[in-house]
Amino acid sequence: MSTRRGTALVTGASSGIGAAYAERLAAQGWDTVLVARRAQRLDDLARRLREETGTTVETLVADLSAPEDLARVVDRAAGDDIGFLLNNAGINGYGSFAELEPDLLAKVLHVNVVAVTALTRAAVPGMLARGAGTVVNVASQLAFAGSLPPHPLPERAVYGGTKGYVVTFTRTLAAELAGTPLRIQVLCPGLTATEFHRSRGHEPVPGRDQAVHDEGGMPVDQVLDASLAALDAGRVVCVPGLDDPSLIDGLAEAEGAIRTAARRGTS
Repeated sequence: MSTRRGTALVTGASSGIGAAYAERLAAQGWDTVLVARRAQRLDDLARRLREETGTTVETLVADLSAPEDLARVVDRAAGDDIGFLLNNAGINGYGSFAELEPDLLAKVLHVNVVAVTALTRAAVPGMLARGAGTVVNVASQLAFAGSLPPHPLPERAVYGGTKGYVVTFTRTLAAELAGTPLRIQVLCPGLTATEFHRSRGHEPVPGRDQAVHDEGGMPVDQVLDASLAALDAGRVVCVPGLDDPSLIDGLAEAEGAIRTAARRGTS
């Protein structure tokens, strides 16, 4: 086992990217705080990580759409031992916007936007004070698909909007923190071999064992490899499977060109 590296707080840790990232971090010597709605799955993962890595593992059963639960996790994220924050919890709420249930819409916003923002705000000041820290916010390639119609893509106005927020928030925060020791990343996976599409988000997927949705997708380990490599390279935007990172630079250049042209238009 590696030398202890501090504590990583991982949301959405009961399956998929969150569970796999927690496993990878524990193997590297990180103690972990596992956050999710499914207590049994968290307990199973915690037991295995303790046995396999000898690290300290805490579990926090929480629904991040519930203010009182989010407050408990925010308090833990502000702890002076937190050196890595993975904001992975997310729900999709897919469906026609005109027919989307208002309570599910609110849940998507609270989990995908409010929780990400609040937990990042809780963790960053302490990381800055200690001179080290990493924040990885999980978005989606659907953040870049606003103008594309559904079918085969899902009906996703709210989900895509929340992931667009995560991309912009993280990129802007990284620019604000440039020159500090903190590493900031937005991870934008495409279709990934998890159980994400097996639930719209009202309730988590039942059962003790992880499953994979029928659509398949990129293996989770490949998503993690891309994220960790991007952190080592200092890249803020990580799109697993993207062979040409210059396309991300082109996005920033296009944004700059739009702002410059708009200023000329007002002169």
